[in-house]
Amino acid sequence: MPFQKITTEKLSSSVTLQIEKLILRGILRPGDRLPSERELAERFGVSRPSLREAIANLDKKGLLVSKANSGIFVADVLGNAFSPALIELFSCHEESVDDYITFRRDLEGLAAERTAKYGSSTDLQVIQAIFEKMEAAHQKRDPTDEARLDADFHLSIIESSHNVIMLHMMRSMYELLRNGVFYNRQKMFQQRTTRFELLAQHEVINRAIQKRDPAAARQAVEAHLDYVAKSQKNQRKSDKNEKIALQRFEHEKLRR
Repeated sequence: MPFQKITTEKLSSSVTLQIEKLILRGILRPGDRLPSERELAERFGVSRPSLREAIANLDKKGLLVSKANSGIFVADVLGNAFSPALIELFSCHEESVDDYITFRRDLEGLAAERTAKYGSSTDLQVIQAIFEKMEAAHQKRDPTDEARLDADFHLSIIESSHNVIMLHMMRSMYELLRNGVFYNRQKMFQQRTTRFELLAQHEVINRAIQKRDPAAARQAVEAHLDYVAKSQKNQRKSDKNEKIALQRFEHEKLRR
């Protein structure tokens, strides 16, 4: 008969499972520092030996890492999504930029649609709060904060779609974007006109999600990323023209 004895789950296994779910759902992120052993044991309501067993198990799985005199951290679980050779390949070929934006357009359009349909009221509050921070950062001359919040805004929509595969895949892709593998995001935000356009586009995305209009949310994300694609093509053309102009200028200085 296909029946097995029921056994009580070890406390350490329950702790392991809870932390795994927090990492899987993107609540605990790579680099996050966990509370102290004493505080963690109190929060879980378990003994320190049970907690240590769970931490050791998660460490073996590569999900947590202990640093001497620093504490316990969530491991860089995104670090191995792409090999160094592939990252180098992405950064050396322009076509990867177009493919990357197309990939984002498809996936983020779907995420926005799902968020408008299935996101909780708290999910929508998080998206609204980040957008309001973007509005505040837009007033600053330095675009650094606005560029960072732009990524946070998009990721908050992906998180609110409640698809863990999409979440971790897109976090990995955004990490490459933050590191300048595909293109220099700062250049886009350095132009005041472009900054106004981008903020207006994010406002349309946010409004559609807050109204729970899936079709409008998807359309707004797709329109936004079409604009980003066009801007990047124009930027690449401008950079090429500048290189040629510099060569012409250097040659002119040498002429008598």
